[in-house]
Parts: sequence; C-alpha cells; structure tokens
Amino acid sequence: MSAPSPAPLQMRLREPVSAITAYDYPSARLCDEAGIQLILVGDSVGMVVAGGEDTTGVTLGQMVYHTEMVRRGVKQGIVVSDLPINTYRDPAEALASSRQLVAAGADAVKLEGGFGQLEKVKAITSAGISFCAHLGMLPQRVREEGGYKKKGKTDIEAKTLVEAALALEEAGAFAIVLESVVATVAAEITRSLSIPTIGIGSGRDCSGQIRVLHDVTGAFPWFVPPFAKIHGDVAGVTRRSLAAYLDEIGSL
Repeated sequence: MSAPSPAPLQMRLREPVSAITAYDYPSARLCDEAGIQLILVGDSVGMVVAGGEDTTGVTLGQMVYHTEMVRRGVKQGIVVSDLPINTYRDPAEALASSRQLVAAGADAVKLEGGFGQLEKVKAITSAGISFCAHLGMLPQRVREEGGYKKKGKTDIEAKTLVEAALALEEAGAFAIVLESVVATVAAEITRSLSIPTIGIGSGRDCSGQIRVLHDVTGAFPWFVPPFAKIHGDVAGVTRRSLAAYLDEIGSL
C-alpha cells in the first residue's frame, strides 16, 4: 500500500508555521486560543515537567496521559505526540505505539531519525496515521552521542540530512522538525522539500519555528536553551505570588 497524501494536515499549516511544545490542558488551551498552529506533546516532558536529565526515561503510558490532557485543550490546532524511546524498535511496534497516541487524541505522531526509520514511518503512514519527522540533533540519543551536538557541520553529514529529509517526505511525512541543524543546511533542506520544516535552533530560514512553552514564558528559569528568547516571567510571577501568599497566611 502506498503512503497516503500528507496534504490534509500540511494544508492546515501556513508559513510562518507556529508550533509550541505543551504538556497539559491549561497550557494547551492557552496556546490554542492564541492561534498556535501546531502543539507538540513532547517527550521533553521528562525534563521540563518531571525533572529528568534527558528524555530517555519517558514511557508510552506517560505520553498517552499527557496527550489526553492536551487534546482536551485544543480545538483548532494540530496535536502531534512524540513516540518516546524504545516504543518504535520495529515497524510493528511503531504502528502499535502510534495507534495508542492517536486513540489518546493525537492528530499525528513524531519519531526521531532518518534513513534507519523509513520502514517504521511507512508502516505508520500506510495505516493512515499522519506523521511528523524529526532530523538533526536527536534527544533520545543524547547518551550514546555524549551530549547535544549541532548537526550538519560536515559536507557528508549535510548531504545525508538533505537526502534523509527527502526520503521522509516520500514516505509520507507532512512536516519535519529540524533540531540543532546548521542554519545553511536547514535552509537547503527547506528549499528541497514541498512539506514544511519546523526549526528549533536551526536558523531563521525554516518554514516555521517550535519552542517549549516554558522557555517562551519564562516558566523554567533553571535552564534556557541558547536559541530560545524569553517573552515572559512566569517563574518570577509565581515566586512573587507565593511570597504574597506567605505574607497573607502570616497575618491571619
């Protein structure tokens, strides 16, 4: 069976594509009401919400739970859910895991990787499930790679990224997240595809950008990625509100 057309979800994305990673009902609802086009239920929940060192401890059950919460808050945007590590080790497992996320409310699923994932991607898209690809720095491989590293620095690596992006589009992806890809390479990938690229730390020439809500709003002050611009002070407001609450109960 050939992969279905990626057009239905792709046509709902207009440039510049706006995307935010959110993990719960109120956050997702606020993003949706603001007009964010795509809301990612990211396995970064393991770091931002659960306090883990990386994403490798996140389970499929946790992603199902957070997908359910986000789905309740989103009426207009596209909900994409991450397949966490060790849930797509072969095509059959990738499809079974994807079906669980769709049943929880995801409009599409995302997994990390290029050429080595094509058969899994085809299993997903051939079953009629919309798929978002993810190339560049792959957070689920951070331990084996020894850290978060920029991708596309060599000619060979850049060529492989471009070719992998084209192969993922051919396999039915409706969009591709490019994470920590050299800006000129991300621009070349974007020019080469007919589907949108969504950048994070990959320069300004992608079809759109994605950020974690907590970075945008200043809700996670303990670490902010160098490419993220903070537009709020949620952590500061929370601290001041708690101080006022302590004053309030102290005066009772």
